[in-house]
Amino acid sequence: MKDSFKAKTALQHSGKTFHYFSLAALAKQHPAAARLPRCLKVLLENLLRHEDGVSVSREDIETLANWNAAAEPSRELAFVPARTVLQDFTGVPCVVDLAAMRDAMETLGGDPKKINPLSPAELVIDHSVMVDDFGSNKSFDLNAKLEFERNRERYAFLR
Repeated sequence: MKDSFKAKTALQHSGKTFHYFSLAALAKQHPAAARLPRCLKVLLENLLRHEDGVSVSREDIETLANWNAAAEPSRELAFVPARTVLQDFTGVPCVVDLAAMRDAMETLGGDPKKINPLSPAELVIDHSVMVDDFGSNKSFDLNAKLEFERNRERYAFLR
């Protein structure tokens, strides 16, 4: 990774060294960066971390650092999320697509392990839990058992 603006900074704590990209260091060269809304500062720090001269260039960083709220957007900027959180309603189709691509890769004689998201993805199974029993010491166990029975097929597929 490049560091055109010398923004990579080291922090020492408890005998360990941590590295981060300092917006304050960038603002020394581009003072307008210090006045950006917080959401754009998050995007700017993301660009600094991923500057490679190809998908994120020095010009991309300068464009955002000198953002003008009144100007018409003139350039697309990259964003590389640290991870993606998928709710089951939209995440399950993504998992199915990955499985289908892996099957196709294997069918074509390739390595299915090469089919992976570029950033970590978390699938969150979010749904309502029905309460069938309450008020006893066995309620939790019974409700959990019934929950897994009702959703056995779904959980087996996702596993």
